Amino acid sequence: MMDSYRVYFTGVGGQGTLLATSVLAEAAILAGYHAVTSEIHGMAQRGGVVESTVMIGDVKSPIISDGEADILLGFEPVETYRAMRKCSAHSVVISNTVPVMPYDVAIGKAAYPNVEKLFDFIQSRVKKLFTVDARALAEQAGALLSANKVVLGALAGSNVLPIPREAFEETIRTKTKKAFVKTNLKAFDLGFGNTTGK
Repeated sequence: MMDSYRVYFTGVGGQGTLLATSVLAEAAILAGYHAVTSEIHGMAQRGGVVESTVMIGDVKSPIISDGEADILLGFEPVETYRAMRKCSAHSVVISNTVPVMPYDVAIGKAAYPNVEKLFDFIQSRVKKLFTVDARALAEQAGALLSANKVVLGALAGSNVLPIPREAFEETIRTKTKKAFVKTNLKAFDLGFGNTTGK
């Protein structure tokens, strides 16, 4: 295991990227690690790009420079692709496979890229790529809004971090409204067990 882990998050507004960032940081602390978070820039409105970081272990700064991310956690395929500047050949990428269509695509003014081609490119540039259909698994869990917990489950299931599953689950219990705890834990569990590695 490494002494430190630089985790870069990217997604769009409304996906719960920042909540997932907070859950990872608190799970790391619960597991006995030092953790620092930073929101690079976040658009609170639905559809805006949201980027954040979690630094775990012996790290001083919350900033991840280009090529420095150990792990890239992508909540939307194009945003995962756009954040590849943060990765190197040693990085691990974990991404949701389901697009969030931008406005210009939705009204027919632009075309969304081929997702498989995006992932083929990403896979060719990094150590390992894990993908998960967060929307389908969130629906199976009982709530589309739990897709961020599916992606966290995929991260935990990939075994790229030294944080035990139980630390994630306990943090989800404490950071989630009581009415959604069961659904979010199920979403996490489904993400944990249904990640495809390439």
